[in-house]
Amino acid sequence: MWRNRDFRFFLGIQTLSAVGDSFSYVAIPLLVLQATGSVVQMGVVTGLVGVSSIVTGVFAGYVADRVDRRALLVTCDLARCLLYGLIPVVWLFGPQVWLLYLVVPLAGAFAMQFQVTYVSVVPALVERDQITKANGHLYASYAVAGVAGPMLAGVISGAFGPSAALAVDAASFAVSAAGVLLIKIRSAGGEAVAAGDRHSLGRDFLAGASFLWQHPVLRSLTVLLAVLTFVTFGLTDLIIYYLKHDLGRSDGTVGSVLAAATVGTLVASAVVDQVRRRLGFGASWIGAWTLCGVAIACLGLSTGAPLVALFATAQLFCTGIAGICSMSFRQEVTPGKLLGRVTSAFWTVHSTLGPVGAALITGAAARYGVTAVCLVAGVTCVVIALSASLTPIRRVRPLAGEAT
Repeated sequence: MWRNRDFRFFLGIQTLSAVGDSFSYVAIPLLVLQATGSVVQMGVVTGLVGVSSIVTGVFAGYVADRVDRRALLVTCDLARCLLYGLIPVVWLFGPQVWLLYLVVPLAGAFAMQFQVTYVSVVPALVERDQITKANGHLYASYAVAGVAGPMLAGVISGAFGPSAALAVDAASFAVSAAGVLLIKIRSAGGEAVAAGDRHSLGRDFLAGASFLWQHPVLRSLTVLLAVLTFVTFGLTDLIIYYLKHDLGRSDGTVGSVLAAATVGTLVASAVVDQVRRRLGFGASWIGAWTLCGVAIACLGLSTGAPLVALFATAQLFCTGIAGICSMSFRQEVTPGKLLGRVTSAFWTVHSTLGPVGAALITGAAARYGVTAVCLVAGVTCVVIALSASLTPIRRVRPLAGEAT
């Protein structure tokens, strides 16, 4: 795989893009908290990003399957560069919280389009039996970027303010867009629609959702992940709020904790291929989410930043294993011409409850405390994960072409 020039370039570009994402991952909540002092408003902004992602997800797969995928990746990177670059410019004249409610959801929409497109590009860069390993390398690059990104974002936010961190974020997307132009993709989408076929656009648009629903494992994954996303979507806001409000830590500490936690993703990406080969898809996914619930519950009982970092690391390790297995399985069983639409439908459906969950979980934390909310969320994750043993997910090695 390392002899594959295009994959190497893609991996480097994704690492750079992940650095930018990790900056906004820290800077946006800090900017909201700095301007408003409210965890509820942090949850509202996170929820709005989720809503924009869901709306975009409705058509993102269709777009990815119909236009040149490389050009689409470049467009998404440039759009995020401009949107995130606008915030520090405006902040020079004073905080404008309304701008966050406008810009951040728009950036989230382009991020969703980018993510759907990037997933559909991976099988066009590597061989089918290399997909899980390729996804592991990509997750590893995110983890490496995530270790440095949040820490640097925390340092820059502490020294120059969160808006300065967003300026760095914008610059990273500009460089990433330039890098995408150097990649050659075997199948870049862009299928033309003949004039006589236009009457079937509605059916074609829903083809991804239809395939998703007809496949027993993908259907079960989508339903269960919808509930899991509802429970965990606002977890990062809880960690930041807990460190800042309950433990009285600095912005730099927040960045360091989140950076340390991404080591969990790095470890997951290194071992996921072997874990899946040894245990099978079902045991890997169910076990990972069960342990994730335990980690979330323990996180709420943490009495200091080191323990928060430890359990956040465990949580990201578990979601890394589950996420890579889920993505790889979906890429393996889905025809290339449908992959964008299936990915879009999958993410849209399982993300639907996320914004509501973010608003409720942060609101509950403000009223009842982070500890109580984490305990409830952790137990809920364990119950949902174990319930997967009653579905087709329990099969150790689901057949690639299996469908109802």
